[in-house]
Amino acid sequence: MQISYFINQYPKVSHSFIRREIQALERQGFDVQRIALRGWDGDAVDKEDIRELERTKYVLQQGTLPLFEAVLRVLFTTPVPFFNGLKLAVKMGWKAERALPYHLIYLAEACLILPWLKAHSSRHIHAHFGTNSAEVVMLAHELGGPKYSFTVHGPEEFDKPQFLGLGEKIRRSAFVVAISSFGRSQLFRWVEHSYWNKVNVVHCGLEPAFYQGVTAEIPDKLQLVCVGRLCEQKGQLLLLGAMKMLADRGVDFELVLAGDGEMRTEIEQLIEKYQLASRVRITGWISSDQVRKEILAARALVLPSFAEGLPVVIMEAMSLRRPVLTTYVAGIPELVKHGKSGLLFEAGSVEALADAIQNLLSMPSPALVKMGEAARMQVLLRHDIDEEASKLARLFRGHAV
Repeated sequence: MQISYFINQYPKVSHSFIRREIQALERQGFDVQRIALRGWDGDAVDKEDIRELERTKYVLQQGTLPLFEAVLRVLFTTPVPFFNGLKLAVKMGWKAERALPYHLIYLAEACLILPWLKAHSSRHIHAHFGTNSAEVVMLAHELGGPKYSFTVHGPEEFDKPQFLGLGEKIRRSAFVVAISSFGRSQLFRWVEHSYWNKVNVVHCGLEPAFYQGVTAEIPDKLQLVCVGRLCEQKGQLLLLGAMKMLADRGVDFELVLAGDGEMRTEIEQLIEKYQLASRVRITGWISSDQVRKEILAARALVLPSFAEGLPVVIMEAMSLRRPVLTTYVAGIPELVKHGKSGLLFEAGSVEALADAIQNLLSMPSPALVKMGEAARMQVLLRHDIDEEASKLARLFRGHAV
Protein backbone atom coordinates (compact mmCIF):
# COMPACT_ATOMS: atom_id res chain seq x y z
CA MET A 1 0.00 0.00 0.00
CA GLN A 2 1.40 3.39 -1.03
CA ILE A 3 0.98 6.14 1.54
CA SER A 4 2.58 9.54 2.09
CA TYR A 5 3.75 11.29 5.23
CA PHE A 6 3.66 15.07 5.46
CA ILE A 7 5.74 16.85 8.11
CA ASN A 8 6.54 20.49 8.74
CA GLN A 9 10.27 19.83 9.16
CA TYR A 10 11.96 16.50 8.51
CA PRO A 11 14.29 15.03 9.51
CA LYS A 12 14.77 16.75 12.85
CA VAL A 13 16.71 15.78 15.98
CA SER A 14 13.65 16.04 18.22
CA HIS A 15 11.42 14.14 15.75
CA SER A 16 13.26 10.82 15.58
CA PHE A 17 10.02 9.13 16.64
CA ILE A 18 8.53 10.01 13.22
CA ARG A 19 11.44 8.34 11.45
CA ARG A 20 11.04 5.22 13.60
CA GLU A 21 7.33 5.10 12.81
CA ILE A 22 7.88 5.41 9.05
CA GLN A 23 10.56 2.72 9.05
CA ALA A 24 8.36 0.37 11.10
CA LEU A 25 5.52 0.82 8.60
CA GLU A 26 7.93 -0.02 5.79
CA ARG A 27 8.86 -3.24 7.58
CA GLN A 28 5.14 -4.07 7.49
CA GLY A 29 4.97 -3.67 3.73
CA PHE A 30 4.02 -0.02 3.24
CA ASP A 31 5.65 2.13 0.58
CA VAL A 32 6.02 5.48 2.36
CA GLN A 33 6.68 8.73 0.54
CA ARG A 34 8.24 11.44 2.73
CA ILE A 35 7.15 15.05 2.09
CA ALA A 36 8.22 17.99 4.25
CA LEU A 37 7.90 21.75 4.02
CA ARG A 38 11.49 22.31 5.07
CA GLY A 39 14.49 20.55 6.58
CA TRP A 40 16.72 20.04 3.54
CA ASP A 41 19.28 22.44 5.03
CA GLY A 42 19.06 21.22 8.63
CA ASP A 43 22.08 20.16 10.60
CA ALA A 44 21.38 16.42 10.62
CA VAL A 45 23.77 14.72 13.04
CA ASP A 46 22.27 11.24 13.19
CA LYS A 47 23.26 8.75 10.47
CA GLU A 48 19.65 7.68 10.01
CA ASP A 49 18.53 11.31 9.62
CA ILE A 50 21.21 11.93 6.99
CA ARG A 51 19.81 9.01 5.00
CA GLU A 52 16.29 10.36 5.40
CA LEU A 53 17.34 13.68 3.85
CA GLU A 54 17.91 11.91 0.55
CA ARG A 55 14.50 10.25 0.66
CA THR A 56 12.42 13.37 1.36
CA LYS A 57 10.73 15.74 -1.11
CA TYR A 58 10.69 19.38 0.05
CA VAL A 59 7.86 21.80 -0.74
CA LEU A 60 9.76 25.05 -0.19
CA GLN A 61 13.19 24.04 -1.44
CA GLN A 62 12.78 25.75 -4.85
CA GLY A 63 11.26 28.98 -3.52
CA THR A 64 7.83 30.49 -4.21
CA LEU A 65 7.61 30.26 -8.02
CA PRO A 66 6.65 26.54 -8.02
CA LEU A 67 3.86 27.35 -5.54
CA PHE A 68 2.44 30.01 -7.87
CA GLU A 69 2.66 27.65 -10.85
CA ALA A 70 0.96 24.88 -8.87
CA VAL A 71 -1.96 27.16 -7.97
CA LEU A 72 -2.49 28.11 -11.63
CA ARG A 73 -2.31 24.48 -12.72
CA VAL A 74 -4.98 23.34 -10.26
CA LEU A 75 -7.14 26.41 -10.93
CA PHE A 76 -7.27 25.84 -14.70
CA THR A 77 -7.39 22.03 -14.73
CA THR A 78 -9.81 21.40 -11.84
CA PRO A 79 -11.54 24.73 -11.07
CA VAL A 80 -14.38 23.32 -8.95
CA PRO A 81 -12.10 21.49 -6.45
CA PHE A 82 -9.82 24.54 -6.43
CA PHE A 83 -12.61 26.90 -5.36
CA ASN A 84 -13.80 24.36 -2.79
CA GLY A 85 -10.26 24.36 -1.40
CA LEU A 86 -10.12 28.15 -1.50
CA LYS A 87 -13.41 28.36 0.40
CA LEU A 88 -12.05 25.97 3.06
CA ALA A 89 -8.78 27.92 3.35
CA VAL A 90 -10.74 31.14 3.92
CA LYS A 91 -12.87 29.38 6.53
CA MET A 92 -9.75 28.14 8.33
CA GLY A 93 -8.27 31.65 8.27
CA TRP A 94 -11.31 33.17 9.95
CA LYS A 95 -10.43 33.98 13.58
CA ALA A 96 -7.36 31.77 13.28
CA GLU A 97 -4.03 32.18 15.05
CA ARG A 98 -2.45 33.20 11.74
CA ALA A 99 -3.90 35.68 9.26
CA LEU A 100 -5.64 34.64 6.03
CA PRO A 101 -2.53 34.98 3.78
CA TYR A 102 -0.92 32.08 5.67
CA HIS A 103 -3.88 29.84 4.89
CA LEU A 104 -3.71 30.79 1.23
CA ILE A 105 -0.07 29.70 1.31
CA TYR A 106 -1.17 26.39 2.83
CA LEU A 107 -3.56 26.05 -0.12
CA ALA A 108 -0.69 26.67 -2.54
CA GLU A 109 1.41 24.05 -0.74
CA ALA A 110 -1.48 21.60 -1.07
CA CYS A 111 -1.64 22.35 -4.81
CA LEU A 112 2.10 21.67 -5.12
CA ILE A 113 2.05 18.24 -3.48
CA LEU A 114 -0.94 16.92 -5.45
CA PRO A 115 1.13 15.63 -8.43
CA TRP A 116 3.67 14.13 -6.01
CA LEU A 117 0.89 12.16 -4.33
CA LYS A 118 -0.48 11.06 -7.70
CA ALA A 119 2.95 10.00 -8.98
CA HIS A 120 3.44 7.87 -5.86
CA SER A 121 -0.12 6.44 -6.20
CA SER A 122 -0.70 7.39 -2.58
CA ARG A 123 -3.93 6.06 -1.19
CA HIS A 124 -3.60 7.99 2.06
CA ILE A 125 -1.60 10.90 3.47
CA HIS A 126 -0.73 11.23 7.14
CA ALA A 127 0.55 14.36 8.89
CA HIS A 128 2.29 14.72 12.22
CA PHE A 129 1.00 17.51 14.49
CA GLY A 130 -2.40 19.17 14.27
CA THR A 131 -0.99 22.54 13.19
CA ASN A 132 -0.30 23.76 9.64
CA SER A 133 0.80 20.32 8.42
CA ALA A 134 -2.66 18.92 9.17
CA GLU A 135 -4.27 21.83 7.35
CA VAL A 136 -2.17 21.29 4.22
CA VAL A 137 -3.17 17.61 3.94
CA MET A 138 -6.81 18.52 4.62
CA LEU A 139 -6.71 21.08 1.79
CA ALA A 140 -4.98 18.56 -0.50
CA HIS A 141 -7.86 16.17 0.13
CA GLU A 142 -10.37 18.93 -0.68
CA LEU A 143 -8.53 19.52 -3.96
CA GLY A 144 -9.00 15.89 -4.97
CA GLY A 145 -6.13 14.21 -3.12
CA PRO A 146 -6.36 11.05 -1.00
CA LYS A 147 -7.95 10.71 2.41
CA TYR A 148 -5.91 12.12 5.27
CA SER A 149 -5.21 11.61 8.94
CA PHE A 150 -2.92 13.23 11.47
CA THR A 151 -1.24 12.59 14.80
CA VAL A 152 -1.72 15.07 17.64
CA HIS A 153 1.11 15.26 20.15
CA GLY A 154 0.52 18.37 22.25
CA PRO A 155 0.95 20.62 24.02
CA GLU A 156 0.66 23.21 21.24
CA GLU A 157 -2.58 21.79 19.85
CA PHE A 158 -4.09 21.75 23.35
CA ASP A 159 -3.09 25.36 24.03
CA LYS A 160 -4.99 26.86 21.06
CA PRO A 161 -7.33 24.28 19.50
CA GLN A 162 -9.92 26.81 18.34
CA PHE A 163 -7.35 29.04 16.64
CA LEU A 164 -5.93 25.97 14.87
CA GLY A 165 -9.35 24.86 13.67
CA LEU A 166 -8.73 21.50 15.29
CA GLY A 167 -12.39 20.50 15.26
CA GLU A 168 -12.71 21.09 11.51
CA LYS A 169 -9.58 19.04 10.83
CA ILE A 170 -10.93 16.13 12.89
CA ARG A 171 -14.38 16.17 11.28
CA ARG A 172 -13.02 16.01 7.74
CA SER A 173 -10.31 13.41 8.48
CA ALA A 174 -10.45 9.66 7.94
CA PHE A 175 -9.14 9.27 11.48
CA VAL A 176 -6.97 11.02 14.06
CA VAL A 177 -4.25 9.64 16.32
CA ALA A 178 -3.50 10.77 19.87
CA ILE A 179 -0.32 9.53 21.56
CA SER A 180 -1.93 9.12 24.98
CA SER A 181 -5.32 8.69 26.58
CA PHE A 182 -4.99 12.23 27.91
CA GLY A 183 -4.45 13.48 24.36
CA ARG A 184 -7.54 11.64 23.18
CA SER A 185 -9.61 13.25 25.93
CA GLN A 186 -8.47 16.70 24.82
CA LEU A 187 -9.54 16.01 21.23
CA PHE A 188 -12.94 14.86 22.47
CA ARG A 189 -13.45 18.39 23.79
CA TRP A 190 -13.38 19.98 20.32
CA VAL A 191 -15.70 17.75 18.29
CA GLU A 192 -19.20 16.43 18.68
CA HIS A 193 -19.71 13.02 20.26
CA SER A 194 -20.53 11.51 16.86
CA TYR A 195 -16.89 12.07 15.80
CA TRP A 196 -15.26 10.55 18.87
CA ASN A 197 -14.89 7.18 17.12
CA LYS A 198 -12.38 8.82 14.75
CA VAL A 199 -9.90 9.42 17.58
CA ASN A 200 -7.50 6.54 18.25
CA VAL A 201 -4.56 6.09 20.62
CA VAL A 202 -1.28 4.95 19.09
CA HIS A 203 1.78 5.38 21.28
CA CYS A 204 5.15 6.54 20.05
CA GLY A 205 7.47 3.56 19.90
CA LEU A 206 11.05 2.52 20.58
CA GLU A 207 13.25 0.20 18.56
CA PRO A 208 15.00 -2.68 20.35
CA ALA A 209 18.36 -1.54 18.97
CA PHE A 210 18.11 1.54 21.19
CA TYR A 211 17.82 -0.29 24.52
CA GLN A 212 19.27 -3.76 23.97
CA GLY A 213 22.53 -4.71 25.65
CA VAL A 214 22.13 -2.32 28.58
CA THR A 215 22.98 -3.63 32.04
CA ALA A 216 21.09 -2.78 35.20
CA GLU A 217 24.12 -1.06 36.73
CA ILE A 218 23.54 2.51 37.98
CA PRO A 219 26.50 4.96 37.83
CA ASP A 220 28.03 5.99 41.14
CA LYS A 221 28.38 9.57 39.91
CA LEU A 222 25.60 11.85 41.21
CA GLN A 223 24.70 13.07 37.73
CA LEU A 224 21.27 13.86 36.31
CA VAL A 225 20.34 14.55 32.71
CA CYS A 226 17.54 16.72 31.31
CA VAL A 227 16.90 16.15 27.59
CA GLY A 228 14.84 18.51 25.48
CA ARG A 229 14.54 21.83 23.71
CA LEU A 230 15.59 24.74 25.89
CA CYS A 231 12.19 26.41 25.98
CA GLU A 232 9.60 27.65 28.44
CA GLN A 233 7.42 24.52 28.48
CA LYS A 234 10.27 22.18 29.52
CA GLY A 235 10.88 24.02 32.80
CA GLN A 236 14.69 24.30 32.73
CA LEU A 237 14.58 27.66 34.54
CA LEU A 238 12.69 26.04 37.39
CA LEU A 239 15.19 23.17 37.35
CA LEU A 240 18.09 25.58 37.79
CA GLY A 241 16.26 27.14 40.72
CA ALA A 242 15.96 23.71 42.31
CA MET A 243 19.66 23.00 41.70
CA LYS A 244 20.57 26.31 43.36
CA MET A 245 18.44 25.29 46.32
CA LEU A 246 20.22 21.93 46.53
CA ALA A 247 23.64 23.59 46.27
CA ASP A 248 22.68 25.83 49.19
CA ARG A 249 21.71 22.71 51.15
CA GLY A 250 25.16 21.24 50.50
CA VAL A 251 23.89 18.47 48.19
CA ASP A 252 26.45 17.15 45.71
CA PHE A 253 25.26 16.82 42.09
CA GLU A 254 26.01 17.35 38.42
CA LEU A 255 23.43 18.23 35.77
CA VAL A 256 23.58 17.83 31.99
CA LEU A 257 21.14 19.85 29.87
CA ALA A 258 21.07 17.91 26.59
CA GLY A 259 19.61 20.09 23.88
CA ASP A 260 19.42 23.61 22.57
CA GLY A 261 16.78 26.20 21.87
CA GLU A 262 15.52 29.73 22.08
CA MET A 263 16.09 30.09 25.83
CA ARG A 264 19.73 29.02 25.86
CA THR A 265 21.08 32.53 26.51
CA GLU A 266 18.69 33.08 29.41
CA ILE A 267 19.57 29.68 30.86
CA GLU A 268 23.30 30.36 30.57
CA GLN A 269 22.82 33.70 32.36
CA LEU A 270 20.94 31.98 35.18
CA ILE A 271 23.66 29.34 35.51
CA GLU A 272 26.20 32.13 35.96
CA LYS A 273 23.96 34.02 38.39
CA TYR A 274 23.46 30.92 40.54
CA GLN A 275 27.19 30.07 40.35
CA LEU A 276 26.45 26.62 38.92
CA ALA A 277 28.91 26.66 36.01
CA SER A 278 31.02 23.90 37.57
CA ARG A 279 27.95 21.70 38.08
CA VAL A 280 25.79 22.28 34.98
CA ARG A 281 26.73 21.50 31.37
CA ILE A 282 24.78 22.30 28.18
CA THR A 283 25.51 19.98 25.25
CA GLY A 284 23.70 21.74 22.39
CA TRP A 285 21.99 19.57 19.78
CA ILE A 286 23.30 16.01 19.83
CA SER A 287 22.48 12.80 17.96
CA SER A 288 20.26 10.05 19.33
CA ASP A 289 23.39 7.97 20.02
CA GLN A 290 24.82 10.82 22.10
CA VAL A 291 21.51 11.25 23.93
CA ARG A 292 21.65 7.56 24.77
CA LYS A 293 25.18 7.93 26.18
CA GLU A 294 24.17 10.92 28.31
CA ILE A 295 21.19 9.03 29.75
CA LEU A 296 23.34 5.99 30.56
CA ALA A 297 25.91 8.24 32.28
CA ALA A 298 23.22 9.62 34.60
CA ARG A 299 21.50 8.16 37.63
CA ALA A 300 18.14 9.45 36.40
CA LEU A 301 16.38 11.65 33.86
CA VAL A 302 14.76 14.82 35.20
CA LEU A 303 12.10 16.61 33.16
CA PRO A 304 10.23 19.36 35.06
CA SER A 305 7.81 20.15 32.22
CA PHE A 306 4.94 22.63 32.53
CA ALA A 307 3.15 21.30 29.44
CA GLU A 308 3.62 18.12 27.41
CA GLY A 309 2.09 15.44 25.30
CA LEU A 310 4.04 12.35 26.34
CA PRO A 311 7.79 12.97 25.89
CA VAL A 312 9.66 10.32 23.91
CA VAL A 313 12.79 10.93 26.00
CA ILE A 314 10.95 9.61 29.06
CA MET A 315 10.33 6.37 27.18
CA GLU A 316 13.96 6.24 26.10
CA ALA A 317 15.29 6.74 29.63
CA MET A 318 12.95 4.12 31.05
CA SER A 319 13.96 1.61 28.38
CA LEU A 320 17.59 2.15 29.46
CA ARG A 321 16.67 1.29 33.07
CA ARG A 322 16.87 4.85 34.33
CA PRO A 323 14.26 6.21 36.76
CA VAL A 324 12.49 9.39 35.71
CA LEU A 325 11.75 12.48 37.80
CA THR A 326 8.96 14.42 36.14
CA THR A 327 5.63 16.17 36.60
CA TYR A 328 1.98 15.18 36.91
CA VAL A 329 1.03 16.67 33.52
CA ALA A 330 -0.70 15.41 30.37
CA GLY A 331 0.00 11.75 29.52
CA ILE A 332 3.08 11.37 31.74
CA PRO A 333 1.32 9.65 34.69
CA GLU A 334 -0.03 7.04 32.25
CA LEU A 335 3.54 5.81 31.86
CA VAL A 336 5.55 6.87 34.92
CA LYS A 337 4.27 5.33 38.15
CA HIS A 338 5.27 7.29 41.24
CA GLY A 339 7.55 5.36 43.55
CA LYS A 340 7.79 2.41 41.15
CA SER A 341 9.32 3.56 37.86
CA GLY A 342 10.17 7.10 38.90
CA LEU A 343 9.17 10.05 41.03
CA LEU A 344 6.40 12.50 40.12
CA PHE A 345 6.12 15.99 41.58
CA GLU A 346 3.89 19.02 41.23
CA ALA A 347 4.54 21.10 38.11
CA GLY A 348 5.78 24.61 38.85
CA SER A 349 6.96 23.90 42.40
CA VAL A 350 10.68 24.49 42.82
CA GLU A 351 10.55 23.11 46.37
CA ALA A 352 8.84 19.87 45.27
CA LEU A 353 11.39 19.49 42.45
CA ALA A 354 14.35 20.05 44.76
CA ASP A 355 12.97 17.58 47.31
CA ALA A 356 12.37 14.93 44.62
CA ILE A 357 15.91 15.28 43.29
CA GLN A 358 17.42 15.13 46.77
CA ASN A 359 15.31 12.07 47.54
CA LEU A 360 16.50 10.26 44.42
CA LEU A 361 20.17 11.21 44.82
CA SER A 362 20.10 9.81 48.36
CA MET A 363 18.64 6.44 47.27
CA PRO A 364 21.00 3.47 47.48
CA SER A 365 21.93 1.84 44.18
CA PRO A 366 19.82 -1.34 44.75
CA ALA A 367 16.68 0.80 45.10
CA LEU A 368 17.50 2.68 41.88
CA VAL A 369 18.17 -0.60 40.07
CA LYS A 370 14.77 -1.93 41.15
CA MET A 371 13.09 1.27 40.02
CA GLY A 372 14.95 1.17 36.71
CA GLU A 373 13.87 -2.44 36.05
CA ALA A 374 10.24 -1.51 36.72
CA ALA A 375 10.60 1.43 34.35
CA ARG A 376 11.97 -0.79 31.59
CA MET A 377 9.20 -3.36 31.95
CA GLN A 378 6.53 -0.67 31.86
CA VAL A 379 7.81 1.09 28.75
CA LEU A 380 8.49 -2.09 26.76
CA LEU A 381 4.95 -3.21 27.47
CA ARG A 382 3.44 -0.01 26.03
CA HIS A 383 5.87 1.40 23.48
CA ASP A 384 7.20 -1.28 21.14
CA ILE A 385 7.52 0.44 17.75
CA ASP A 386 6.42 -2.53 15.64
CA GLU A 387 3.38 -3.17 17.82
CA GLU A 388 2.34 0.49 17.70
CA ALA A 389 3.00 0.71 13.94
CA SER A 390 0.74 -2.33 13.45
CA LYS A 391 -2.10 -0.36 15.07
CA LEU A 392 -1.47 2.48 12.64
CA ALA A 393 -1.24 0.03 9.74
CA ARG A 394 -4.69 -1.34 10.54
CA LEU A 395 -6.08 2.18 10.49
CA PHE A 396 -4.47 2.96 7.12
CA ARG A 397 -5.74 -0.26 5.57
CA GLY A 398 -9.18 0.18 7.09
CA HIS A 399 -9.56 3.61 5.50
CA ALA A 400 -7.96 2.82 2.12
CA VAL A 401 -9.83 4.18 -0.90
